[in-house]
Amino acid sequence: MIGKYHGVGVGFKPEHFKDIVESHPNLGFFEVHAENYMGDGGVPHRMLSALRERYQLSVHGVGLSLGTMGELDQKHLHRLKNVVDRYQPALVSEHLAWSSHDEAKNLLFLNDLLPIPYTQETLDRVVDHVDQTQTTLGRQILVENPSTYVAFSDTQMSEIDFISELQKRSGCGLILDVNNVYISANNQKMDAFEYLDAFPTQSVGEIHLAGHAEDVDDSGDKLLIDAHDRQIAPDVWDLYRHVIQKTGEITTLIEWDNDVPDWPTLYQEAADAQSLMAEIGANTHAAQ
Repeated sequence: MIGKYHGVGVGFKPEHFKDIVESHPNLGFFEVHAENYMGDGGVPHRMLSALRERYQLSVHGVGLSLGTMGELDQKHLHRLKNVVDRYQPALVSEHLAWSSHDEAKNLLFLNDLLPIPYTQETLDRVVDHVDQTQTTLGRQILVENPSTYVAFSDTQMSEIDFISELQKRSGCGLILDVNNVYISANNQKMDAFEYLDAFPTQSVGEIHLAGHAEDVDDSGDKLLIDAHDRQIAPDVWDLYRHVIQKTGEITTLIEWDNDVPDWPTLYQEAADAQSLMAEIGANTHAAQ
């Protein structure tokens, strides 16, 4: 079963707070990064508390490091629990990535979400980490598919098989980041539509849409970067349409984390997603 539909939301940015309070936008939820709210109080919490009075929240972690070779950082996990307990969000999620390394118990945090090899050993470890997280939080989490740039030589299974097994064994839900699919398909010469058709969409609780940057690699081929710094590309909208035509309504987030635009620009992208879903829903009912 696909998770409960929470509408279309956007990532909350403090510079938009005044516009949001004054305009009361028609949105299903706001997403926040958990790590920005792990302090005890202050302006960030006052803003978020005000939003929570009117909107659902989605708490998205970026620092738990589910794919780390070592143990989960228990202090970080319990800080995440404090945020979740405080705000009772509709959704809680993390990345299929690693971002910390235990150097003789002196934990090193890296400012990036790094890929993992798709091996049985890695799968067992990530399942264990997801189990720990869900047990500590007392609820299901969603795990997001990554954007990738290279493949590991020791990979033993496809990304789809890895994610499917992770979901089955841990009982977690999934985030389907459509922009990440487009990036990975370009960078690794895959077919994005085939990837989406094979993805276990029955377990998807949220879709992510974002913009990406273009560069070139050492061979002169186009290289896409998960930048979250511009509008969603037309090709990514096409992939999103393909998913929604297959699944129906799914909670959808518009991500824009760098070079953040003014509020009307961000809100328009959410409105575009809402319109697309309404259009597909109307066409589906008309065809029945």
